[in-house]
Amino acid sequence: MTDPTIHEVATQLGDTQTAVNIAWTLLGGFLVMFMQAGFALVETGLTRAKNVAHTMGMNILVYGIGILGFWSIGFALQMGGMGAMSTFGNDATLSNEFVVHLAGKELGLFGTKGFFLSGQSFTAAVAAMFLFQMVFMDTTATIPTGALAERWKFLAFALFSVAVSTLIYPIYANWTWGGGWLSTLGKNYGLGHGHVDFAGSSVVHLTGGVMAFVGAKFLGPRLGKFGKDGSVKAIPGHNLPMVVLGTLILAFGWFGFNAGSTLAGTDVRIAVIATNTMLASASGMVVSAIYVWLRWGKPDVTMICNGMLAGLVAVTAPCAFVSAPAAVLIGAIAGVLVVLATVFVEHKLKIDDPVGAIAVHGVNGAWGILAVGIFANGTYGDGLNGVAGGVRGVLHGDKGQLFASLIGIAVNVLWVAPTALAALFVIEKTVGNRVSAEDEIAGLDVPEMGVSGYGDVGGAEIPESDPAPKRAVSLEPAGDTA
Repeated sequence: MTDPTIHEVATQLGDTQTAVNIAWTLLGGFLVMFMQAGFALVETGLTRAKNVAHTMGMNILVYGIGILGFWSIGFALQMGGMGAMSTFGNDATLSNEFVVHLAGKELGLFGTKGFFLSGQSFTAAVAAMFLFQMVFMDTTATIPTGALAERWKFLAFALFSVAVSTLIYPIYANWTWGGGWLSTLGKNYGLGHGHVDFAGSSVVHLTGGVMAFVGAKFLGPRLGKFGKDGSVKAIPGHNLPMVVLGTLILAFGWFGFNAGSTLAGTDVRIAVIATNTMLASASGMVVSAIYVWLRWGKPDVTMICNGMLAGLVAVTAPCAFVSAPAAVLIGAIAGVLVVLATVFVEHKLKIDDPVGAIAVHGVNGAWGILAVGIFANGTYGDGLNGVAGGVRGVLHGDKGQLFASLIGIAVNVLWVAPTALAALFVIEKTVGNRVSAEDEIAGLDVPEMGVSGYGDVGGAEIPESDPAPKRAVSLEPAGDTA
């Protein structure tokens, strides 16, 4: 017979571990929520003074829309079939996944439990999971606001954000994090541990980057961005200190983003994850600065900031599974990729992305997922997605993991791009997506928001019909106007 005292101690210890894990997860969620301020500062600083209230308005309202959309519908679709939450006392409230059967395999498509967090679904464990997952979703919903800034109708932005929080994001997130079919590619088909994305390089950043790409292409460039001959005209932002401060806030919040994704304060791997996150941010920043300096003669502060963010995006998926040197290399490659992608998107594709969201989040989100399939070293992830052993990439003997990563990237694009385009199309046919040319030239603050962001200060702008001023460092290669 079990000693009652021993049983009580074991129960209390288990309850304490659960409480610590929930507290850690909530703390991580609070840090990620603070990233909303970082996004607001970066995006507003990289755009013009006449659009400050509009850009700031999008960055604050997306938070409220995201919470309510995710609470009512999105969370249940994403996590309603995830099963027992092992770090939260094995709470199994969210255990209803809609599945299809194919060739003897169960493929999860979406959850069906937890709508409106109603009734018995609202346990402490579920509440913690909701808060943490919600701020991740809201990060995704914020990414397009930068790429579509300075010409997006505020009402259109609001409606699109509803689509993101209730459908576009939750379905792919279910497939990866909620027990859906991408996560079972390993268990069902022997492809490593399935699609592995520890903290969101694909679920959050690639999703946001794909939406940014589709949206910026759909709306078209800002007036004056491209000449009739196809030449690119720089439209510099108005506040560099805002950009730098926002970048540092994002980097701070990223510790919650990555280390918080253990969902367990009792998991000492959080130290490795946090350090890898810091290392990749540094190498991304430094390598981006060096590359721009060598290519165009001077460092560019905005690219230093985007290099740091690119390193963070890239390490978000592999941060728990790689060594410190690998984290530095992942960030360094991201630092180069972000510059190359920015130039390619602007000069070759002729897509206007005021903040570089496509390059930072889209391109480097994909790179982060590939990095899992390449550099994961097998020291962590035993049992992840129902597969024994640590997660290993191709350099450590598992080609299947790289293949699962490629599938995860392809599926993201094939799901997110059409659904985002469909949402934009419906909005276009109902309320329209783009502001009038007159409002765009005058600035969106007063026409769209009813107030100037700076009052009477900083409102004067160079007309769009005049040549746009050159930025301190042009990302246009010498002699190349294509």
